Amino acid sequence: MSEHPVAHWHRFLRSPSQAGLLALLAEEVEFHSPVVHRPQVGRALVSAYLGAAFRVFLNPHFHYVRELLEPGGAVLEFVTEIDGIHVNGVDMIRWNDDGLITEFKVMVRPLKAIQLIHQRMGEMLATGGKLPAGS
Repeated sequence: MSEHPVAHWHRFLRSPSQAGLLALLAEEVEFHSPVVHRPQVGRALVSAYLGAAFRVFLNPHFHYVRELLEPGGAVLEFVTEIDGIHVNGVDMIRWNDDGLITEFKVMVRPLKAIQLIHQRMGEMLATGGKLPAGS
């Protein structure tokens, strides 16, 4: 039996790379951001957005505090701290029969955190938003 998509996700987060991220995403993947009105569609575009998000969110404070699993999807609640602001949110992930992510939706609170993330994501996307190239 192959690795469960959530276990694969956690393993990826321990050593994120652009190649590793691309390997997780279905070609038709959709990303729903808390700060962008329309969904971002397609592996290349979504990997840029998620790469930027990882550069903003992933720090020593980031960790998941709850997981709700269902066939074909999961909701992962996380907490982190960015510039002294406590951030609480959820990653809602859906995957296909091959275990590839088809939809990734992020919701964040409080408002002060969303405003900071909007600013930081803009900065990251302006520089390409990519993770290290390793696999």
